[in-house]
Amino acid sequence: MEEQDFRPFAHLTVPNAELYRRVMGVFVQAKRRFAVHLRPEDVEEALSVEAGAAVELQAVSDALKRLEEFGNLRSDPDTSRVTTVEDFHRARFLYQLTLRGEAVEEALEAYDRALGRRGALQAVALADIAEQLRALLELAGQPAADPAKVHLLLRGLVDRFTDLAGNAQAFMASLQRSIDLHDADPDAFRAYKDRLIDYLERFIADLVTTGAEIAGLVGSVERAGVERLLDEAAWREAADAAPGADAAAGDDPRQVEYERGRVLWRVRWRGFRSWFVSEPRHPSQAKLLRSQARAAIPQLLQVVAALNERRAGRSDRSADFRTLATWFAEAPDEGAMHRLWRAAFGLAPARHLTVDADTVASRAEHPVPASTSWTDAPTLSISPRLRRTGSYERRGKPNRVLDRSAERTRLAELAARQAAETAAARAALVTSRPTRLGDVGTLDPAAFALFLALLGDALTARVPGRRSVTTTTSDGTMLVRLTALDGGRVAEVRTPAGVFRGPDHLVEIVDVTGSGAAAERTA
Repeated sequence: MEEQDFRPFAHLTVPNAELYRRVMGVFVQAKRRFAVHLRPEDVEEALSVEAGAAVELQAVSDALKRLEEFGNLRSDPDTSRVTTVEDFHRARFLYQLTLRGEAVEEALEAYDRALGRRGALQAVALADIAEQLRALLELAGQPAADPAKVHLLLRGLVDRFTDLAGNAQAFMASLQRSIDLHDADPDAFRAYKDRLIDYLERFIADLVTTGAEIAGLVGSVERAGVERLLDEAAWREAADAAPGADAAAGDDPRQVEYERGRVLWRVRWRGFRSWFVSEPRHPSQAKLLRSQARAAIPQLLQVVAALNERRAGRSDRSADFRTLATWFAEAPDEGAMHRLWRAAFGLAPARHLTVDADTVASRAEHPVPASTSWTDAPTLSISPRLRRTGSYERRGKPNRVLDRSAERTRLAELAARQAAETAAARAALVTSRPTRLGDVGTLDPAAFALFLALLGDALTARVPGRRSVTTTTSDGTMLVRLTALDGGRVAEVRTPAGVFRGPDHLVEIVDVTGSGAAAERTA
């Protein structure tokens, strides 16, 4: 296509594009009222009414001239109002849309309509399609069907199907944008979610039932002879065909148009059929739409769950980074920014470096605080192989397996000692009857740590308004009963580290794994 063919779009990218669009809108509205020619005064009056304020006639005249240069308008001399010699010599024009200008406006209107389209899942359209197919099936069973009825039914079927498919596509696109929306108001989105899920469930149910009926009707129409009906529609459209400049001499324009129509109607029918009828390796579009609608429901629920977590005080990574960006923007100086960077990302330590046994021993004798700068800290000796190859290990024979038996023995002894201390602590805390906290006596550090854990579990499980509570430890090995006492007495538990004081309670601790279990069963 030649470059000048695109000049009618040039008025969209110039400084006065808004005025040019409004002027072209006046001509489009005038043509819909069957007004072909407009004077500059007519355009100025229409723009003033639209804007609610006066528009300069000179600006309108300049806009009309520019649009004529672009190829959107055409001007003709206006001699209908000449009354004086001065009027005759003054340039007056009538303007009208050119074919290119009209095509551009239709394209822009379709563009705006597509962008603003919300789309819908039309269950009513499914019922209409089924009704039209039933009527088409009845005509297919007649030996001589009325071509007008066949053509009108097929045209209505194509129009309804096109509207259904386009709206479904637009709706699913808008639904995905809603699912991807992370900054929505939680309350508004939850209310929208409830209505949307109900809407999706109703459409899925209608698509399952009516879609299956449509698929069956399509098969019945094809068996009854859909080719004949498509030929009838193509021939009726070709009846009024006008001869074209590209037709060969002697060709019947109706036959040429009929051949084109036959191909077009078969393509339309195949597209319609593939929307509702599945093939072995090609599922129908209705089935895919149903799957997408079903998948959208759990996705909506996931969005609601994310909004609820955010509302409950939890934070996602995107919110964390936005908050961090705000802190960076509000930092008073570069030093504060660097401190914030180190605190947020922790990239200051060289975690990829390792040291040998001598360095570890040296650091144990002379500790270096973590806040020490690298420039002030002692140097570290690393293998030159790290700089040369990026790896500590040398190529070749693998290193010998170290004997870790001594370490395993030491760990086993440590575990046995800790188990013995825990068992002793359990034995020291087990009571044969309810005992006051003040009578517990002196506890060693291991027994006191276990005692604090048991006391914390019981206090956490106590319900307001109740004086007594019974609970078990997380591993289920010990049972604790705790009862509050009146009088405000303070209990003291002595340990090597000091004295633990608190409100006095009756406490009973039972070891359910040993003799305490038998005592508990006896009680």
